[in-house]
Amino acid sequence: MEPLTMDDIDERYTKNIYVQDYTPGTKIDGVKLIEIHSIVSEDGTFAELLRIVDGKIEGLHSFSLLQVNRTEILGGSVKAWHLHFKQKELWYINPESHILIGLVDLRKDSPTKGVIMRLVLGGSKSQLLLIPNGVAHGSMNMLQSTAYIWYFIDQYFDRDHPDELRLPWDSFGAEFWNPKRD
Repeated sequence: MEPLTMDDIDERYTKNIYVQDYTPGTKIDGVKLIEIHSIVSEDGTFAELLRIVDGKIEGLHSFSLLQVNRTEILGGSVKAWHLHFKQKELWYINPESHILIGLVDLRKDSPTKGVIMRLVLGGSKSQLLLIPNGVAHGSMNMLQSTAYIWYFIDQYFDRDHPDELRLPWDSFGAEFWNPKRD
């Protein structure tokens, strides 16, 4: 069969046909997405998440690991928005999960001030996400099952004076948390 052109498609549909954009969006300065290599074998999988040398994470030498936390996100729930003045976070989400992550650069002097990022973690991939201080972040569990975010931080949590500032969940529009549909 010969290749087709738009002239070969029924006119009732041509006005709605488009090409999806697969190019990566604008990145926020300081945000890093780190692929984790998983070894798959007949009896399961193995993934090395972090190597820590003298409190420093290998490959992220400016990040001093001081605490590890876990948060639970019930199916379909949105946990958003918050930011930190001092704390940087390194997130890990299990590959079995499917979490929509929102990031917004609120730093006045950042070269990417105001840039908004949406990305999905989990979805059969094993990744780490570095979130700099001053970047508002939130998440939505896109599945109905419970999901967990493990996050590694470079500051101790202080219940009396938390370095955690909150914004309403819909600060960047309630539609932000709607999955994009083709």
